[in-house]
Amino acid sequence: MQQIKVGVQQGIAMAAMVAALFFQALAAQAEPVAGKPAVQRGKSLGAIETEYPAWFHDGFLDFKEDIATAGAGGKRLMILFTQDGCPYCNAMVERNLAQHDIEALVRSKFEVVAINLVGDRELTYVDGKRYTEKTFAEALKVQFTPTLLFFSEKGEIILRLNGYLPPEQFRIALNYLVEKSGQLSFRDYVELNAPAPQAGKLNTEPFFLAPPYNLARKAGKQSKPLAVFFEQKDCPNCDVLHKKVLVDAETRKLIAQFDVVQLDMWDRTMSLTTPEGKVSKVRDWAKQLDIKYAPTIVLFNPEGTEIIRSEAFFKQFHTHSLFDYVLSGAYKQQPNFQRYLSHRSEQLREQGKDVNIWSMADEAPVLGK
Repeated sequence: MQQIKVGVQQGIAMAAMVAALFFQALAAQAEPVAGKPAVQRGKSLGAIETEYPAWFHDGFLDFKEDIATAGAGGKRLMILFTQDGCPYCNAMVERNLAQHDIEALVRSKFEVVAINLVGDRELTYVDGKRYTEKTFAEALKVQFTPTLLFFSEKGEIILRLNGYLPPEQFRIALNYLVEKSGQLSFRDYVELNAPAPQAGKLNTEPFFLAPPYNLARKAGKQSKPLAVFFEQKDCPNCDVLHKKVLVDAETRKLIAQFDVVQLDMWDRTMSLTTPEGKVSKVRDWAKQLDIKYAPTIVLFNPEGTEIIRSEAFFKQFHTHSLFDYVLSGAYKQQPNFQRYLSHRSEQLREQGKDVNIWSMADEAPVLGK
């Protein structure tokens, strides 16, 4: 169970860009059917069927055996959490693995076993404890699909990726694992191999607070929840976030109820006071939080406890829901964001709102049509 805890801690620390977000379409009156888009009350939710590569392995679902089998072939075990109809799982296969160099690297260095986030197959973890796919995902606090776990030959989780990463960022993660970079942290490896740009400016928003930043949440004092946007200059994904996602009026109404700050994750000069009341350089705090990609949004409750972060591919409904998840206090009753998202989408449809949580296009928001 110790290694499960290690995986959870690492996941929380990293569940943190960009990179993204990945959700299951649940129909209120019908289950999704393989090969067909999920339908609720006559409206397509845009679910995308994914044909996973034939070279994926069924595995023994006994992690010790799977790790040993991978090691015998000079490979490492890679676990991929998926869901039926997940468009971002589809992007992982049809955008990332469709690129020859990425596919060749994964096939030569990893044994890939897919696990259904809500599945009922039984598996045995490295410590001998048994789970279903569903309870295993819950134990590791998997919030998004795809989530990827990479295991060392000793059965330790050496890297966890929460959500879909574009090909260029996925390559860096794979190279980090293949090079077995010793004591170098993944964040430091990312910085060395994708150095922060020095030119350009950060995107600005009227809801960002001005420095100096005192983010301390004091006991007994009424505070707003806190949203911290870690970004960088010359950041295409940051541009998408600001120009395609944060323009949503409903999202802005929610954000207005937070204290919101924007930080350059590589800033060596600016100091701030963290939610714990400690004075730190921005760069040092970003490193402490294990912020690896821009943009990453970290959401804290009014007491200064991190509740959730988004470090993967951003879409409007998903981002809107992240803020509502914290602001409404829903995380207290439903610790699994995926289930909260499905329940919330059902409620909105009952109010007559058309919600497409699957859209991959950068389009106008569909919430509240």
